[in-house]
Amino acid sequence: MVAAGLLGLVSLVTGCKVGPNYQRVDTPPPVEYKGGGSTGAVVPPPNPPGGTWKPASPSDGMLRGKWWEVYQDPQLNALEEQIVPQNQNLRAALEAYLSARDTVRVARANYYPTLSVTPAASSNKISSHRPLITSSTQTNYSDFQLEGQASWEPDLWGQVRRTVEASQANAQASAADLANLDLSLHAELATDYFELRGLDSDARLLERTVTDYEHQLELNERLVKGGLATEVVEAQALTILETTRAQLVDVNEARNEFEHAIATLINKEARDVTLAPAPLDLALPKIPVGVPSQLIERRPDIAGAERRTAAFNAQIGIAISAFYPNVVLGAGGGFESTALGTLIQGPSALWSLGGQATELLFDAGKRHALTDQARHNYEAQASTYRATVLGAFNEVEDRLSDLQVLDEETTTETRAVAAAQHSLDLSNQRYKGGATNYLEVLVAESTLLADQRTSTDLITRQFAASVGLVRALGGGWDTTQLPQH
Repeated sequence: MVAAGLLGLVSLVTGCKVGPNYQRVDTPPPVEYKGGGSTGAVVPPPNPPGGTWKPASPSDGMLRGKWWEVYQDPQLNALEEQIVPQNQNLRAALEAYLSARDTVRVARANYYPTLSVTPAASSNKISSHRPLITSSTQTNYSDFQLEGQASWEPDLWGQVRRTVEASQANAQASAADLANLDLSLHAELATDYFELRGLDSDARLLERTVTDYEHQLELNERLVKGGLATEVVEAQALTILETTRAQLVDVNEARNEFEHAIATLINKEARDVTLAPAPLDLALPKIPVGVPSQLIERRPDIAGAERRTAAFNAQIGIAISAFYPNVVLGAGGGFESTALGTLIQGPSALWSLGGQATELLFDAGKRHALTDQARHNYEAQASTYRATVLGAFNEVEDRLSDLQVLDEETTTETRAVAAAQHSLDLSNQRYKGGATNYLEVLVAESTLLADQRTSTDLITRQFAASVGLVRALGGGWDTTQLPQH
């Protein structure tokens, strides 16, 4: 009767959960990006009460999954596929997430009672010379026991539930960290790959230029032999040829470094990775940007910061629960007998049932300090979350601005290359007609090569900025991929 009443009281009180319930920090996004690029994507609905994550509503035009496939480069696709199974940093982050997920299971275990069983057997002899012994006292006996115990601390004030909340939020934050590292590694590989292919374009340009300069040198050598030019002209032609060859060597060395970086990302020895030269002749894809309100749902670093804010909020409830008494219920039962044959019998049965409550009366302000500390930790993390969101919006703006400026520069540089080519053609005609000296040709050649290399570099930077925009937008990720349990 007492036990039933006690259990009834416990079940009535366990609905209590002290501490503030979590509400997601309000971070209103801008209406649109300053740099443009919105695609009329679906605007997510407002956050529901309780601050829980809502299903993301990415439009059909947003990037999904394997975002690198938008560049339509089979070699890039093959390299990107090797990151997940091979990269050791990603494997370490995965293990960290699995560890955080196990912490949730540890916290949930406190919902339930602990059960144990204690079988025991002993044979004993009492001293025949002990005080007050009589001749009829038996000095040898055996003792057999088969007992079980149960102990349960009901979650009266929500400490266990808050701990589970914090563990779940931390596990989700760890999953977001894993997704963020995955995004960073894929983006880094794509950037290195396009830098490498940009160098291939540069190398192709320099190889063609070396061939042209070799022809120029042969022409000038013939002119010198025919007495139509001085040896100075021949020396000038040789100088620009060797200078360009040196530039080609430098480009190939830089290419090797990017190839080695790619090998590191896919966890292979540098000697095992050889990428055939392939100039960057791809068409630059247009990256769908969507609207700013979608960014909060699509950036894993934002998700991680938000989930950590929820975990710190739960810590406040855990700290407050220390002000309330701890109640522990215990029960035990089993059998005990001096003879093994009579162990499992009614007269050998034993049992106990009880409860205990403990209330801390004085701790010199420790609990108040811990509660204040939990609140300050929450506010600090909330500020970190707001800063992460603001930084994400500005990062997208930066990448959009980069692409816009690079597009304008590329258009202008294309005209500069055409003008430099026309100038070189005119200088060659004037030189062959004897109307000018070879120095004019050299200046025109150097100007053309510089403009062509700048144009090639701008294309490479466009692809790198494009990858940066993909990364700033969260790739193909959204918050629906966070684990829910």
